[in-house]
Amino acid sequence: KKQRIEWGSQIRSYVMHPYSLVKDHRTNHETSNIERVMNGDLDGFMQAYLKSRKL
Repeated sequence: KKQRIEWGSQIRSYVMHPYSLVKDHRTNHETSNIERVMNGDLDGFMQAYLKSRKL
């Protein structure tokens, strides 16, 4: 299924204050370890996305 790329389409949210959270809106995968994500550790997000594509 192809998705339209539009202004306002949001894949991921980064909240750094007052709490730490990175959430992928396609899979609902989230982590509170923003530093690791910002340093390139996206494995959890990639695995959640690939798992969601198999459904």
